[in-house]
Amino acid sequence: MDGLGMSRALRIGLTGGIGSGKSTVAGLLRAQGAHIVDTDAIAHRLTAPGGRAIAAIAAAFGPESIDAQGAMDRARMRERVFADPAERQRLEAILHPLIAEDTEAEAAAAPPGAPVVFDVPLLVESGRRWRERVDRILVVDCTPATQIARVVARNGWAPEAVERVIAQQAGREQRRAVADAVILNDGIDHDQLARAVDHVWKSWL
Repeated sequence: MDGLGMSRALRIGLTGGIGSGKSTVAGLLRAQGAHIVDTDAIAHRLTAPGGRAIAAIAAAFGPESIDAQGAMDRARMRERVFADPAERQRLEAILHPLIAEDTEAEAAAAPPGAPVVFDVPLLVESGRRWRERVDRILVVDCTPATQIARVVARNGWAPEAVERVIAQQAGREQRRAVADAVILNDGIDHDQLARAVDHVWKSWL
């Protein structure tokens, strides 16, 4: 219920580790009629040339943190934040408040009655901050071996780089512990994944 005592649309938190297939599930939910708020896309927009976070990032991390096009140098910053937790916290302190502003603005733009899906890679890692903003949590799960294979094929990363990201993210059991539903996206084809998404969607609405 909202502050006026009126029911509001369902708010779903969608999460999963790198390479889990979370973005594919988000697309399937969009096809079902959900309004998707993609926090990764918001973060990329904030750190693109002219993005609202660029000036603060340059001030905090130096001009070398910005590439020749005026965007945050993602490869360089990825190495910095994974090597030093304090650096990661500094970057998050800049980005998270801006991401929160934009996610609420995008959620408010949802069509009346449309369920809102917040696509949040680090939902579990954020603690209660995200969990208190959603009604249900949907976790997309798969084995680390599958994660590595997908990211290597999709992004061209070295397997060791994917392993470092996985190690920094919440583990499978941590995600499952907060989930209202889990989709195991391992060893299934797109049609099977679509049926799994449809089952969750219909059970929640």
